[in-house]
Amino acid sequence: MQPQLSNQGTENTSAANGGGVGDRPGGVRAAAEAVLMVASEPVSAASLAAALGIGPAAAEELLDGLRKEYDGYTGDGPDGLRAVEPRGFELREVAGGWRIYSRPAFADVVGQFVLEGQSARLSQAALETLAVVAYRQPVTRGRISAIRGVNVDSVVRTLIQRGLVTESGTEPETGSLLYVTTPLFLEKLGLGSVEELPQIAPHLPGLENLPEFEETTY
Repeated sequence: MQPQLSNQGTENTSAANGGGVGDRPGGVRAAAEAVLMVASEPVSAASLAAALGIGPAAAEELLDGLRKEYDGYTGDGPDGLRAVEPRGFELREVAGGWRIYSRPAFADVVGQFVLEGQSARLSQAALETLAVVAYRQPVTRGRISAIRGVNVDSVVRTLIQRGLVTESGTEPETGSLLYVTTPLFLEKLGLGSVEELPQIAPHLPGLENLPEFEETTY
């Protein structure tokens, strides 16, 4: 169902949005989907409204319309709704925001796909990121990025999907998520605890300056 968006807040669209997302293919609706597809946490209607340059009420209407469409309803039936085939994903309102999830009916298919991916070898980027987590845990993604010098969001998600890394609370100062290795990580390496990891300082000259990188903010 494609909602009729009000004009509330559209005047806030500026050059910061590249001239207005409404002028791009698919318009505001497609832009909202693009944001939701890359979100790692639930997106509030207010945050989406700010990103798209529309009013909060329009964002709420848009999100509700997308949810109904993904569930298999369009707005061209006699009663305003017509059932069609639902998508393999759904839009849920959780934890004060909205996020796209795979549909529960396909949990076995998705699970099989993920498990088959477990056998694939980790990329060099994933191995490097895993090493940082292992030796500096608990550690935030920002600090991992600072140490590696690149954005690690997608790599961390991959490690979480593989069951090698997991979230472990938040950093008190910033509220950023902290990451640690899992028992599966130890199992794969044949270790009893992270204390059994080999010491790497002799092989990495300059490691004494690591705290300077950890303080870098992103």
